[in-house]
Amino acid sequence: MNHSVYYDKCNIVLGECTKALQAVDPVIVSDYIELLKNAEKVFFVGVGRVLLSLKAICKRYAHLGIHAVVVGDITEPAMTDKDVLIVGSGSGNTLFPVAIAKKAKQIGATVIHIGSNPENNMTECTDLFVRIPVASKLKRADEIQSLQPMTSLFEQTLLLFGDITAMMLLEEGNSEIVDLWQYHANLE
Repeated sequence: MNHSVYYDKCNIVLGECTKALQAVDPVIVSDYIELLKNAEKVFFVGVGRVLLSLKAICKRYAHLGIHAVVVGDITEPAMTDKDVLIVGSGSGNTLFPVAIAKKAKQIGATVIHIGSNPENNMTECTDLFVRIPVASKLKRADEIQSLQPMTSLFEQTLLLFGDITAMMLLEEGNSEIVDLWQYHANLE
């Protein structure tokens, strides 16, 4: 096997992720951080690989002391108007996340949509749209194209966005990384 093939693919993925993350509006990111800091609980909903990225973000935010919940978990508490729902959906048209977003809005919660398509079925119930303008199944002209299969770039940048914002929240909370271990699972 030619080892340079591996390094070539690494450069493609890392380059695409960097380009996509740098295309996210930092003013919107600041608004996102403020909504999280003021929330009583933060709920996450998505499907497929997007849900896997959201679960990782949820866990990391929990390490920051945020009451973070994945919609549908057996221990999911009731949502209130003091809470935030983060919806991960590239298209913004996926049935389950759209239905949950509408329900959360009826409850009075703040709805944040992280996606790539600004013209979607959640616009009416979204308080903040964080756009990661990457290639989607919609093939919009202004999307960052990817050499990766399907919507891999969205799922990767979503996960990295979560880690970047976790660092921002940590810094704004004046916490030390060593202090986070108190929130880490200890039944290992």
